[in-house]
Amino acid sequence: MFDSLFLTDLPIVNLVLRAGIVYVAVVLLLRISGKRQMGQLSATEFVVILLISNAVQNSMTGGDNSLTAGLVLAATLIAMSALVSWLSYRSKMLSAVFEGTPTLLIHHGRAIRRNMEREQLNDTDLKVLLRKHGVVDFRDVDNAILEADGSLSVTRKGSPDHTFEEA
Repeated sequence: MFDSLFLTDLPIVNLVLRAGIVYVAVVLLLRISGKRQMGQLSATEFVVILLISNAVQNSMTGGDNSLTAGLVLAATLIAMSALVSWLSYRSKMLSAVFEGTPTLLIHHGRAIRRNMEREQLNDTDLKVLLRKHGVVDFRDVDNAILEADGSLSVTRKGSPDHTFEEA
């Protein structure tokens, strides 16, 4: 009775490879979607994240629903997360690939339109983010930086450059 809980349909190494490949593919796909999406998920974007997890489930398990397969996949995903974190810490290039880089959105009170377009932010979106910092006008901002994690750092004009407010 309990034997079938731990017997896998696929070799363990097959499960590990499947989980690793799916992990890297999903992380890269989410990175392509942009920083803003990860920082402030809308309802539709949250649904996409949930559906992605369901969509990739079969590609990881290969139809194996055993307890062992589930535990191997979970352990592999946690190990992949730790590995990516370590690699990102050790390599600036891999950090940029997996975690992204900050983007300057406002400099000396002027919006940088090219960067806003690249991050898929319009004036209304940026004003919403600035109001969370108590700022109502771009001209009051020395620098506004969209961080790699999707948060916005704002330096107001007249404040020391090393003082940031983070959302």
